[in-house]
This record gives sequence, C-alpha cells and structure tokens, in this order.
Amino acid sequence: MQANLVDKPELRNRHQVYADRKDGGACLASMLISYKEQPEAIVLAIPSGGVPVGLEIQHRLAIPMDLLITRKLQIPGNTEAGFGAMTLGGQVFYNKELLARLHLTKDEIAQEKKKVHQELERRNKLYRQSRNLPDLAGFTAILVDDGLASGFTMMAALAMVRELQAAKVIVAIPTAPLSSIQRIGDEVDEIYCPHIQDYGSFAVAAAYRNWRDLDAREVVAMLNQLKRE
Repeated sequence: MQANLVDKPELRNRHQVYADRKDGGACLASMLISYKEQPEAIVLAIPSGGVPVGLEIQHRLAIPMDLLITRKLQIPGNTEAGFGAMTLGGQVFYNKELLARLHLTKDEIAQEKKKVHQELERRNKLYRQSRNLPDLAGFTAILVDDGLASGFTMMAALAMVRELQAAKVIVAIPTAPLSSIQRIGDEVDEIYCPHIQDYGSFAVAAAYRNWRDLDAREVVAMLNQLKRE
C-alpha cells in the first residue's frame, strides 16, 4: 500500500460512530480542511450512498461536486453482495477469489453485466443528464462514498478518474475494513477514512446509528438542491 492513510485511531473497530451519512461527511470535511476553497479540487461522489456524504464535504469545503457512476455486479439472489463492479464505460473489475467460489455460469455473469450496464446508463441520465465527465487534468479528485465494502466499486471509480487524467487522486470514505483500504492503496495518493475495522466480517451500515438505502427520488432531490445553491 503506497497511499498516505489518514484515519482516527480512537474510532478504530467501534460501531455506530456516525449519526448518519451527513455526519460522516462532516467528519471527513474536517480532515480535508486543507482543500477548502481550492480552485483545482473537486468532489466526485458515487451514488447513491456517497451523495449525502459528498454534499456535506462540498458544502463545508466550498469546492465543486460531480458524480461518478459505477455499480457493483450483484451475486444472483443476493442484492447486498457483489462479485465485482463496472464503470459507466463498461470496464469490469472482478473479485476473482469470490468469483471462483461462486461457480457462476458465463450466462449468469453476462446477464448481470448487461443488467448493470443498463442501470449505469439510467443513473447517468437521471442524475447527470448524460453530461460528459469533467476534464480532471490538473485537478485534485476527491472520490467519496459512504464506505468501502470489498472496494471493487471504488476501484472502478478510480479507473474512470485515471482516464480523466486527474493530477492527484484522494479517496474519502467514513468507514472501511483495513483489507479494502489495502486493496486500493496502490491506486491513490491519499486515503481519508476516520473509522477502520481491522478484524472479522464488515458491514458499512454498522458504522451508522441511522442507516437506510436511498431511493432515486431522494438522490435527485439532493442534487437539485445543490443546483439551486
């Protein structure tokens, strides 16, 4: 792992350390304060859960925000778990160790890839009106989600940022297992993660006292509020 890791040791291995995603974003913003009002910094949030986290960082640091549309490849019959992730452009990152244990057929994998590609296109149209992604040359890109699980969705997002030629790449997440931080460590310059778990099974939701999935209408409402501001 090459990235500079910034965490809060007093939060390590604890549960329910944040009231909600907004609280997690506020914690991250305090750690990213050196980027406040920096003209060449941008927040790139991963929907859906990364949007309220990213909005709080954007608001407190007074820098622009956009979205990176990536999505996990779901295990058939288990909507909470994935065997990899896909970018909007169709690039796929597989969790090869897990995939070997699942024994999925080529048809099952192909069907899931097609389904995810359609969902990525739908989300890009709904959330971003299918706009071109920003040119990140010379920019510091701060990639934000509400947490890492396996880390493959973030790996897909990092691939998109590399294609956009960001000068510096930062990952900012409220919570993650140490194994996933190590998985992405060679791909980024800095990782900000206040709450790290270094043992056993991990769930992003365990870091929050108030947790629920966000539906598309809520995400659109948040983005419309950002436009009005």
